[in-house]
Amino acid sequence: MKRTIATVAALASCLALNAAAQTSAATDAAPATTAPAGPAKIAIIVFQQAVAQTNDFQRRFADLQKKYEPKRQQIQTLNTEIGSLQKELQAQSATLSDAQRASKAKQLDDKQKELKRTGEDAQGDFQQEMQQTFSTVAGKVSETLDAYAKEHGYTLVLDGGNQQVPVVLYANQSTDITKAIIDSYNTKSGIPAPERPAAATTPTAPAPQGTTARPATHKAPAAH
Repeated sequence: MKRTIATVAALASCLALNAAAQTSAATDAAPATTAPAGPAKIAIIVFQQAVAQTNDFQRRFADLQKKYEPKRQQIQTLNTEIGSLQKELQAQSATLSDAQRASKAKQLDDKQKELKRTGEDAQGDFQQEMQQTFSTVAGKVSETLDAYAKEHGYTLVLDGGNQQVPVVLYANQSTDITKAIIDSYNTKSGIPAPERPAAATTPTAPAPQGTTARPATHKAPAAH
């Protein structure tokens, strides 16, 4: 029974849209919005990919992997011990007394329970920290996206990587600003790329069911 820490998970963020109650006076005082003149200028972004490929997220992800390396080693050791006990029981079954056989069977059962408990705990903790890490960086990338879209006059930006709803059926490659946002964020953050290649550490798990890859609001969460 092999269990390893799932990287995964990955990994996407859906921030809650907090709508504060407004008084009628404040509503009346709010300026009316008007549609921009001229044709719409639309861009496409694969938001989850943009977040996962920033230097900021890559370095945080690498640090998270290092943090859970001892747990991975512990799980690997338990797997090895379980395999050895299983081989001993099979090889020595005919020569062992009932008491010896029962003792080894109990050792094996205890190790399997320990592996299951350790693996589940480690996986749950890892996924929770991955979600928090993604959420933090996603909020900052969202701010970068807002600034970039306004600077370049885009009236609408669609998430081409949304797996819940087929948002984009066709898009010219020139409308994809994913790399531009990654580059813009990396420049703004000043965080250098990690030592390991990005392709080797980028998690690729889809967003959890019922969420979208892009935050529901442009407000960034507080940095951790």
